[in-house]
Amino acid sequence: MRLLPRHVRPNLVEALAEARVACLLGPRQSGKSTLVQAVVADEHRARYVTLDDPATLAQAREDPTGFVAGTEHMAIDEIQRAPDLMLAIKVVVDNDQARGRFLITGSANVITHPKIADALPGRVDYLTLWPFSQAELAERRSTFLEAAFAGETPQVEDPPVGRAGYADLLVRGGFPEAVRADPGRRRRFFSGYVDSILGREVDELGSVRDSEATARILRLAAARSAALANMSSIGRELGIDHKTVGNHLRVLQQLFLIVRLPAWHSNLGHRIVRTPKLHIADSGLLCSLIGVDAERLVADGTLAGGVFETFALTEIMRQAGSSDFAHDLTLHHYRDQPGNEVDIVLERRNGDVVGVEIKASASPRPRDTAGLKLLRDRLGDRFKQGLLLYLGRQSLPVGDRIAMAPLASLWRGS
Repeated sequence: MRLLPRHVRPNLVEALAEARVACLLGPRQSGKSTLVQAVVADEHRARYVTLDDPATLAQAREDPTGFVAGTEHMAIDEIQRAPDLMLAIKVVVDNDQARGRFLITGSANVITHPKIADALPGRVDYLTLWPFSQAELAERRSTFLEAAFAGETPQVEDPPVGRAGYADLLVRGGFPEAVRADPGRRRRFFSGYVDSILGREVDELGSVRDSEATARILRLAAARSAALANMSSIGRELGIDHKTVGNHLRVLQQLFLIVRLPAWHSNLGHRIVRTPKLHIADSGLLCSLIGVDAERLVADGTLAGGVFETFALTEIMRQAGSSDFAHDLTLHHYRDQPGNEVDIVLERRNGDVVGVEIKASASPRPRDTAGLKLLRDRLGDRFKQGLLLYLGRQSLPVGDRIAMAPLASLWRGS
């Protein structure tokens, strides 16, 4: 199969030119190994090794210092499997100021690993590779983020319409193995994927001891994707302590299976709900976990709301991580006690804010923009635009700096 370009690739090559160590993080099967091997073959020559190979892993664990010695440039895949390598790498790069000395990858978030978090401060650039975005699958660059902060309403030619127009995209998601698979093969992939991750990876992290409980919490989180992370409620349903739920959720986040979207707060004059939202990190994985196919996604509007919101969030995350906004943008949700809410709040370091609301309908209602208007009125000039992404055809202004636009604007807008 022809390799599709990954938008984070130029960022990775730039990191290798500027930092002593570049670290590419992301879920398993998202394409990290493929991307790294392409980069070391073309832009940045290096010796490639993977710690998924048992013999290589044994060598790395037994003699981490010898493992990283001698080679001018080295790419190490799945470094979380041998965390002591990070201290050995630190010694090498402290004595050798060469740029791009090591390219490492991790399928667990190595930043949070106790042996890794403090090993390389100031010596490493971190990037994240998520599964394919829709823009990558279409082999085009989306300008959605740039346009949103410039206050430009996206215009889309002939977008999909209604849930039927998008359902197949959502149930496929972005994992390379799932994107072009038929429904049966896709179900088998996601089932095996979850079993593999929760079997080996949870045990290797060592943060929790009951991988079966982790699996139950993952499936319950999927049933509540795009909802507030009420750990006490999850705990009651499963008969476990809410602190234990929190530990398992942190592991799932480390493994890039869930996304924890923090609450956004500013002095807007209302009491803010500070609970984060939970999202499954890929819409295809989400649909698999809750047993939803394209037909049911079309028929069940209540269920579709959370799936479409998760899809939009993950698309924006994937674009943000490979754009000029990669280190300049934070994502949150907003909700206050009176009931005003905005699904996604994007904020730049300079204080500029864009609000995005998702509606799994081709006929949104005027009240669907209430949260966006509240942010606009309270933030003043800091508020650059509010977008209601829906399943209709047209992009239309609905007020000062508020517009509605097709969901496909995320990857086909200009």
